[in-house]
Amino acid sequence: MQSVSENLMITENVAVSPTQFYTWKNYRCAYEVYNPINQTTDNGIPLLLIHPIGVGLSRKFWDRFCREWYEKDCQNSIYNPDLLGCGESDMPPVAYNPTDWAEQLQHFLQTVVQKPVIVVVQGALLPVAIELVRLQSNFVRGLVLAGPPAWAVITKPSKGLKQKIVWNLLESPFGSAFYRYARRPQFLDSFSIRQLFADEDSVDEEWLDTLVKGAVNPDSRYAVFSFLAGFWRQNYQDAIASITQPTLVVVGDTASSISQSGKGETPDERIADYLKSLPNGHGVKISGRNVLPYESTAKFVTVVADFVKDIPPTGLNQGS
Repeated sequence: MQSVSENLMITENVAVSPTQFYTWKNYRCAYEVYNPINQTTDNGIPLLLIHPIGVGLSRKFWDRFCREWYEKDCQNSIYNPDLLGCGESDMPPVAYNPTDWAEQLQHFLQTVVQKPVIVVVQGALLPVAIELVRLQSNFVRGLVLAGPPAWAVITKPSKGLKQKIVWNLLESPFGSAFYRYARRPQFLDSFSIRQLFADEDSVDEEWLDTLVKGAVNPDSRYAVFSFLAGFWRQNYQDAIASITQPTLVVVGDTASSISQSGKGETPDERIADYLKSLPNGHGVKISGRNVLPYESTAKFVTVVADFVKDIPPTGLNQGS
């Protein structure tokens, strides 16, 4: 077996690449690949994972998912990249928007993966997946939306002036001080319990240690500040309605919304709203709150595996 990511236990049935890099717009971007040891010519469609944005978050968010995926003897390869500004990718001090990250992933698909994938996207990074479908639809065979935002959030744009004001505030010395405070273990623990996890006992040492280590580089704040400024907040209703690929919407039975506009929505209503717009949508509710691939890993892997196996791997046309 090749070298394995730090703290990531993996079964003997899968090889994990060392961190690899590709160049996009002169930036160095990191990723890792998981391949079954006994891979055949028909191991199904590979998965492309899109991690969430937040203090200390990176591709390591998916470690538990990847481990559980292969422990359940799933055979699909996994491509797990760090978005620009996160993890081991370069962290330029710029304001990021979903199109930036989608173009990064488009280049990744064209130059590294070079085959169609099933996109698995966490939470409010859904706009990145939407933009990726717009840019390179023929490389996306299906999508899994893990804990997508409340429907009122994903269909209500944020005002450009408000975004600019928030960004300018966060880019100031105040923002630097705020980030130093926000990356403290005590804050990360409290925030995770209040906003992310259904069970506070699930906010474990592995989770907090990953976040603390991921936030050591202060330049990681720019991706977080871009998210907090709301550059991802647009009306995506028509774009969602144009997604023809099979799409699985997975929502936690105690799902909540950080945004005020989505606080009155129940998990069943969230699923129903997405399915009304998705031409080929499927919905499922599992135990958990807002970070299902981490807090409810086994259940999440089960529903994703069931969905993935029904997407035929044949007849895939490679795009460019």
